[in-house]
Amino acid sequence: MVEHDALSATRHAYDDAATAYAQLFRDELRDRPLDRAILGAFAEIVGANGAGRVADLGCGPGHITAHLAELGLPVFGIDASSRMIELARDAHPDLRFDVGSMTALNLADGELTGALSRWSIIHTPPSELPAIVAEFHRVLAPGGHLLIGFSATDDASHPTQQFDHAVAPAYRWAPDHLAAMLRASGLAEVARMVRAPQPADRRQFQEVQVLACKA
Repeated sequence: MVEHDALSATRHAYDDAATAYAQLFRDELRDRPLDRAILGAFAEIVGANGAGRVADLGCGPGHITAHLAELGLPVFGIDASSRMIELARDAHPDLRFDVGSMTALNLADGELTGALSRWSIIHTPPSELPAIVAEFHRVLAPGGHLLIGFSATDDASHPTQQFDHAVAPAYRWAPDHLAAMLRASGLAEVARMVRAPQPADRRQFQEVQVLACKA
């Protein structure tokens, strides 16, 4: 019940904040070359593994989905916020966007060659995250890759830390703890990018992006 209430509250909060959020993050990749680099590497690795579909899970207004499409991936977006999906469809009418939850994706087992979860897990209560990671594993094909981004804790001895977020309650994760959770679900870490906060960043925490592969 706690997780269900958290998901519902987060969905409604992002419905309310969707227009402002879309404007704020529309050009976020422009001044973030490291992010462009890891997204480019993800697109190259996934593309080399075949022509299977790729999902942007927690796609928001679709700007990252569109970037991956520009890099040549057959990508579509999923988000729990119906208002975010409306904005994504309006901004990128040539791409597919669906309302859905990471807790129960409307995808077949092994349907994807790639999945992106870019800061979409931060509002997940810690007790629910293992089930979501297991869902990521379920929908990936063998050899498929997941790129997951999140904010890191200040103290590695604490697996999670709650922090204030402008939209909804959110959590930071110890990178090694989250990587171990991925590994326990059958997703082996391939690479990790750690980015220190910069003075102009909206996010004032260390950012981590982990690339993992399903055996």
